[in-house]
Amino acid sequence: MTIPTIISAHDARTQAREIRPGKHGNVVFYELLDPYGSQPLHRTFLARRSAGSVPVPPGIERLPAAGEAIVSPRLRQIMATNSGAKGLVPGRVIGLISPEGLGGPDDLFAYIGTTPDRIPDALPLGSFGIDHPWHPVIEPSTLDILRFTLACVVLLPLVIFLSVCARLSGESRARRLAALRLVGLSVKDTVRVNAAETVAAAGLGAVLGLTGYLGVNEIMARVGLPGLRWYPADGYPEWSTVVVCLVGCPALAWVVGLFSARRAALSPIAVRRTAEPRPPRKFGTLLLVPGLGVIIGYCVMSVMGRDPSGGSASSTLVPGAVLLTGAGLVFGLAPVTAWLARKLAETSRALPLTLAMRRTEVDPGSSLRVATGLVLLVFGASLTQGVLIELDQVSRRSAPLQEYQISLRHVSPAQRMAVAQVPGVRDHVVSYESWDDLSGEIRPTVTAIVATCAQLETLTERTTGCLDGRIQQLHDDRAAYWDDPAPGTRFPFELQNGQKTSITVPADRVSTHPYDISVFRSGSLLVPPSMVPKGLAPGAGNLTLVSDADAETVRGVLDGVGAVVPTAEVEAVGIAVEALAQLTVVRGLLGVGMVLGLVVGVAAFVVSVADRALERRGQVAALALLGARGGTLRVVQVVQVVVPLGVGLGGAVVAGWLAESSYLITGGGAVHWDWEGLPLLVGSAAGVLVVAGLASVPMVRRHVDPEHIRRD
Repeated sequence: MTIPTIISAHDARTQAREIRPGKHGNVVFYELLDPYGSQPLHRTFLARRSAGSVPVPPGIERLPAAGEAIVSPRLRQIMATNSGAKGLVPGRVIGLISPEGLGGPDDLFAYIGTTPDRIPDALPLGSFGIDHPWHPVIEPSTLDILRFTLACVVLLPLVIFLSVCARLSGESRARRLAALRLVGLSVKDTVRVNAAETVAAAGLGAVLGLTGYLGVNEIMARVGLPGLRWYPADGYPEWSTVVVCLVGCPALAWVVGLFSARRAALSPIAVRRTAEPRPPRKFGTLLLVPGLGVIIGYCVMSVMGRDPSGGSASSTLVPGAVLLTGAGLVFGLAPVTAWLARKLAETSRALPLTLAMRRTEVDPGSSLRVATGLVLLVFGASLTQGVLIELDQVSRRSAPLQEYQISLRHVSPAQRMAVAQVPGVRDHVVSYESWDDLSGEIRPTVTAIVATCAQLETLTERTTGCLDGRIQQLHDDRAAYWDDPAPGTRFPFELQNGQKTSITVPADRVSTHPYDISVFRSGSLLVPPSMVPKGLAPGAGNLTLVSDADAETVRGVLDGVGAVVPTAEVEAVGIAVEALAQLTVVRGLLGVGMVLGLVVGVAAFVVSVADRALERRGQVAALALLGARGGTLRVVQVVQVVVPLGVGLGGAVVAGWLAESSYLITGGGAVHWDWEGLPLLVGSAAGVLVVAGLASVPMVRRHVDPEHIRRD
């Protein structure tokens, strides 16, 4: 619940330092946002134009003068350990930005003092602070998706866990409450006794939980998550969160305590004599009808070739359908399990299976407590996969290759060789732009790409007709707008000595289909390395690196290039470094959510299995007296856990995968069906089933205690 608070605190501080341009300011500014590795680096150049008072951003006491700089602690640390990074901040560092002016401890930010003549495109400084952050940690639309996913992954299993804990030792407690009712305690007082016991335990647990969280927050704030670190004060829970924890948890325990004690208070004789419980109601299963109906409807539309993405209807229907499907899996598990147990018991010829299924048929509610948390966890895991796939599509281009462009004037020949050896880089090419006198007159230009035919075929989607040893013109017939230069046209290229050389457009054409946004665009010239004019000016050239397009490789390449040439401006073609950083944060938060959901789900399973073992001591003792072997009793226990859990997990895998597909379909991305994630989901469900079965074995002991059977 404090994740939005942490993000809000970060955005509030970055929002307060954003510059609002003025009209007649006596200070001008110029801002740069560049990648340093895979992190965004913010630099604000400030120059005093006239005397007078000036506004000061939060985190510093005064604006730096010309030749001075004030940097964030993280940037100062990088400058101290990496001599090449000093070129990023010209001038003498006179101080550090305090936390009030930084989004977080890892923020790379600098205020650099200079003179007006060095920033001709500067704007007059008005004030600091804007209404909405320009560079949020997570975009608002993505944050809404994150909140919904975390609610499904964490809060729903948490509610189940609290409900399970509130009904611990339900049978023995019910017999005790029924005894109180039989000796004269009123219905209202009997219910209050149970609720008060539950509230006392829940209140103590809430206090311990908050205290433990404050300690964990101090540690996690310093360790951080991938892409996100925060100050400990950012993680302090708001008063609303404290109220929810200290009041909401006991209130939920009170409600569950009232509900769980009503049977003992209203029918104490039935409880003491272990009357047969009523069969579970089937109304909860009906929630699956509208939920799966909407989800399957979108999947069918995708199969039919129709695109239902976009619009406000899908943004409302899909989350609603997901919630209804999750609720249907929870409330429909008991009646479905009871029906299946009855059918298996009627056809079974094996004693352990018959005993297990008859017990499950009589009391399917116990299976609900055992399986629900893990079922919701698997269902939420499928949704998490869909969210990550959708965000990954948004934050990067769909091509399988990623290009990075660096100006040759920023890298030496030795550095050029070093960046080409960065892990993850598959290939590299050099390109030069033809000379332009920058007179303002529209003058056609051309790009000369130094590469071989083998490189062209490897780094493009399709290439035909390429011949080595000659200059050829690239042509893409799929381009929306192409104006290839006419054969015979001569284009000048600048040399290092200031003179010009020219390259003539050949008549030979190479038909190529480059990936979207690529240096190999239509109209460019493919020049073999042996035919490149000597002494071309580096200022007109670019080094293009190529790697795979998955997010981990992109981050690794950016970090590797940043370590070799920290002062060079690296353009990751087709992606924004901020979007990549946001994806890292979202992955980290969803990973934390999955871990929390796993802990809660496993805790609910362990608690409920142990509780069922306590409740069934009387039946186990009776079966042991009748001659049942220890192995038979253990098989019965395992089957009682595995069958309802298997039914629930099977439904969770199918429903979760369909829900994930409907989310991807309505998201409008290129991926609609997550076939790669399905085996992982099935394998996880199978692993959960095996572990649950093994964990159930030690819960049965053959020791006979007369206290457990004397009333039976």
